[in-house]
Amino acid sequence: MNLRDSKPALLLIDIQKGFLDEKYWGGRRNNKDAEETSGIILKKWRELNLPIFHIRHSSVNPQSKLHESDPGFQFNDHVLPLDDEPVITKNVNSAFIGTDLKERIDRLGIDTLVIIGITTNHCVSTTTRMAGNLGYKTYVISDATAAFDRVGINGEKYDAELIHLTALANLNEEFATVWNSEKLLKEL
Repeated sequence: MNLRDSKPALLLIDIQKGFLDEKYWGGRRNNKDAEETSGIILKKWRELNLPIFHIRHSSVNPQSKLHESDPGFQFNDHVLPLDDEPVITKNVNSAFIGTDLKERIDRLGIDTLVIIGITTNHCVSTTTRMAGNLGYKTYVISDATAAFDRVGINGEKYDAELIHLTALANLNEEFATVWNSEKLLKEL
């Protein structure tokens, strides 16, 4: 049985224009092709007529690039939702908190989720951890996610790629299975 037979839902997490401003988020970002890769995955999902959920972050901070008043709130051009595709707006890290995402997924009888989006170590990780804990068979696609440089608790700087890879390592085989987009597309 291939992945397609399980009718997996695609969760696109916070693929918004605000994440193109690397300086705002603390410096260098890894995987600058994440949005484009996400667009390729979304196109395949549409071709296969599989369920899609667009998730966007609506920051409560009026100065945030993800506040609804900022142009950065808008979805990235590579993954613009179609009129009939559900858009779920959240204001915390998990797409399951304060939304009806779980109810929508359960109503459709979905038990398998594929998660892509930004950032690997924040909203992607939090949503993935909850999905795994809620009992969904969950996949995270490594090259359709991205992270930014981070400053540690003692002021040390951690490279975006290290943050990304560590976040994925923490998720893999505990909360989800981590694949790259090539493996995903082959399994569909």
